[in-house]
Amino acid sequence: MRTLEINDWMLLNSIIYKIHTMDNLEQMREQFLEQIKMLIDFDSADFFLADSKQSNKLASPVFYNCEENLSDLYDDIDYSRGILYSGKSLIYRETDIISDDARIETEYYKKVYKPNNWHYSLQMVLAKEKEFVGVITFYRTIGKDNFHYDDIFLLDMLKDHMAYRLYKQKKNGSELDEKLTVSAATEKYDLTRREHTILKLLMQGLDNMQICEQLTITENTLKKHILNIYRKLGIKNRVQLFKIVREKE
Repeated sequence: MRTLEINDWMLLNSIIYKIHTMDNLEQMREQFLEQIKMLIDFDSADFFLADSKQSNKLASPVFYNCEENLSDLYDDIDYSRGILYSGKSLIYRETDIISDDARIETEYYKKVYKPNNWHYSLQMVLAKEKEFVGVITFYRTIGKDNFHYDDIFLLDMLKDHMAYRLYKQKKNGSELDEKLTVSAATEKYDLTRREHTILKLLMQGLDNMQICEQLTITENTLKKHILNIYRKLGIKNRVQLFKIVREKE
């Protein structure tokens, strides 16, 4: 078993910190691949998310040293799809589920691995609450040794952190998709131009006094507009408003 040095632990802590704190999901995934390269030897990698509409489909890839989107091939001919969508976080080498002699004869190897000069791979399947949320595949080119169990050990320390982040992001995204933009709410509920403006300012977090000053209206007039907005949307307060309307367009 590989002994981790102080620098290795520091890098692992840095990776975990960025997994949980970087706002931009795509940038976080790109940096993850760049940083993990300092701990695990691989030549190429791809990182897919679960499709927001169909859990058993891959979407939104980021790449390391490869640019071709192979998601359709993965879904069509990957013999490990049962593992991929099992709802469990797993880390395994491809040779752990099929012998090397057998895999080089598969359509999957011939259409995905061989054209890219890859031979061995290591997969990090990510799931939370029995829901598939993403998968990372690391590749080594032909002529290199297979991935080692030390590589699995390293990724195992990170998989729950990454799965939690992707699961949280997916749930937040689903909630956001269900909300209306200010413009969509204006059209759907037939708001007036003035009500549209007030709704927009409310969603920006302005209080009543700030809105009155900006629009040069009295507080009583503002309250009447807000009550009309609530009535049209079928709600009673600002908390309910934020549940159905997005803060940003």
